[in-house]
Amino acid sequence: MIRLDFPPNFLLALLVTVVASGLGGYIIGSSTTRIRDLPAPPPAALSKSKPSSASLKDSFENISAGEAEEEEEEEEDSDNDAMIQSDYSHFGASALSEECKLVLCVRTDLGMTKGKMAAQCGHATLACYKAVSRHAPLLLKRWESTGQAKIALKVDSEEELLTLQAQAMSLGLVAKVVHDAGRTQIAAGSSTVLGIGPAPKSVINQITGHLKLL
Repeated sequence: MIRLDFPPNFLLALLVTVVASGLGGYIIGSSTTRIRDLPAPPPAALSKSKPSSASLKDSFENISAGEAEEEEEEEEDSDNDAMIQSDYSHFGASALSEECKLVLCVRTDLGMTKGKMAAQCGHATLACYKAVSRHAPLLLKRWESTGQAKIALKVDSEEELLTLQAQAMSLGLVAKVVHDAGRTQIAAGSSTVLGIGPAPKSVINQITGHLKLL
């Protein structure tokens, strides 16, 4: 028989190690059990923390509706483009060599707010741009290359606005009148802004040179 002699300190250290390992395993096992036994959160709590797809859809629709109320329906412009000149050669070489501009004649008798006027001027600018791009693309390029000048002017009545339009069209210029959709401040169909051009400055000044700046 083989006899193993161990010093007392070695046996004591071995015993302490075994006891410590057992206690550690017990504590870890108990903690894991407690974590697994925690009750799952009720469905109501989950529904509160995570919005449903229906609520997200409703919120998006409400935001879209609010934005739509602030926007105005785009105004229609049914002016005839048949009289628009494609090259403006009849104005002479001096006119063709100068800068071009777009003027916006705004009615001040309607009581429009600044924001309303700005929106109407935007419609007039876009209408003129589309017409010139179709009928006089070379003139449009010249306007774009010389700073795209846009001048806002005052007119006191619809009669004056339409008179200016007739004068511009008689010279073969683009002349677009914006008619309001009537959703906010003024009556539907009201003529609000007249856009003339882009065209050589000296030519437009023949029509609007007497008007005051807005």
